[in-house]
Amino acid sequence: MKNIDLNKYKEFVDAVTSDESKSNDAFSNRWNSLENQRLADMPRLLTACLGVSAEAGEFTEVVKKIVFQGKPLDEDNIWHMQRELGDVLWYWMQGCIALKIDPNEVIQMNIDKLKARYPGGDFDAHYSENRQDGDL
Repeated sequence: MKNIDLNKYKEFVDAVTSDESKSNDAFSNRWNSLENQRLADMPRLLTACLGVSAEAGEFTEVVKKIVFQGKPLDEDNIWHMQRELGDVLWYWMQGCIALKIDPNEVIQMNIDKLKARYPGGDFDAHYSENRQDGDL
């Protein structure tokens, strides 16, 4: 196995990182540009993005401990997971508000996407792995 020089890797990471990720001025300019477009409520969008990720992580942590660390699958832990899913939903709704979109439309788009992906109406690993162009 080849030894990796972490300082060279650090330089590589820095080189392939956007200016907006490294510079307050570049970040501020980009933020202002996005705000000026008025297509989304940027503070709320960032809140939604970070919140969905964090709360999904908290839900995942409970599942991980149940599956791999012997935590019991009991009413208390189901309640805990339910609370975390509620938090995910709260931040998801923040995203809908930030993007000025109807949450019902988001759900309908998801249903339509899955119906197109699975034309027989049931899960099929083939269609799961071999998606059509545009199927995100």
